[in-house]
Amino acid sequence: MTLHVSESEVRALLTMPMAVEAVEDISRKQANSEVIVHPRRRFEFPGSHFFHYMAAADYSAGFIAMKQYTYVRGKLRFLVPLYEMGTGELVALIEADYMGQLRTGAASGVATKYLARRDARVAAIIGTGGQAKTQLEAVAAVRRLDSVNVFGRDPQKREEFCKEMSQRIGIAVRPAASAAEAVRGAHIVCTATTAVQPVVNGADLTSGVHINAIGANHAHKRELDDEAVASADVIVVDSVEQSRQEAGDLIIAFHGDESCWTGVKRLSDVVAGKNGGRTSDTEVTLFKSNGIASWDLAVAMKVYRAARERGLGRELPLWSRAGAE
Repeated sequence: MTLHVSESEVRALLTMPMAVEAVEDISRKQANSEVIVHPRRRFEFPGSHFFHYMAAADYSAGFIAMKQYTYVRGKLRFLVPLYEMGTGELVALIEADYMGQLRTGAASGVATKYLARRDARVAAIIGTGGQAKTQLEAVAAVRRLDSVNVFGRDPQKREEFCKEMSQRIGIAVRPAASAAEAVRGAHIVCTATTAVQPVVNGADLTSGVHINAIGANHAHKRELDDEAVASADVIVVDSVEQSRQEAGDLIIAFHGDESCWTGVKRLSDVVAGKNGGRTSDTEVTLFKSNGIASWDLAVAMKVYRAARERGLGRELPLWSRAGAE
């Protein structure tokens, strides 16, 4: 039978260290062609509403997952169906809002692990929503931070974010008066906003900084200005194919110059050692994340196994009558 796992159960089962491990492991598999990823596709319907879907298959583990979600009237609804290859069974239906936040944060954690300076101690977070929280949690899991500077447009949310995250990660998280103030002197910068126009300017960045840009995933949106992208000595993405379609930060900054894409590297290849990352402490590295289905598959497998082990979730008798006949 199919196991339905709720949002609250996902929160009880999945931790950031688990998610980082899952994303790192599946990235190696992807580099070795054991994992196949289908990029995100969208339907747009009246009212600027959307249905999105993306899928991945892990042939070595024997599982396939699709993430599908709607954006209607300002609300997102995420679901990940998980199938077992050997039987064709739909083994789980997982509510995937928090799971998606964790896997996106975990991917930035993996990118930070492989691309940021080893002595990186100061981080800056632009954005104060749920995704900004998991970005910071993931970065703190892979680097020993001393302090974090945070900027978000709403002063109250900014203060609340700093208080909550200081307690959660045990590091001083301080509010900044502007994005420029937050990123100055930071060794790691994460942007997790809904911005259409740049929120981080290259002129404010420090030599040797690592940037995780995760907020904009439409061709016409970006969080980084041209100078910030041009300053990057190493640019890494989750999927070059998907980035060409929706990584506005790169699409806009490249100004249609196809040669700019030739040096863009895949995170999976960097993790697997097939492509180099940072080579000096003065280089600027950029991870432009759009989110790919292999990450959803990786954490979905973790959640499904943990739910079975702990007896969580509820069985849905899908196709049970047909199977008995």
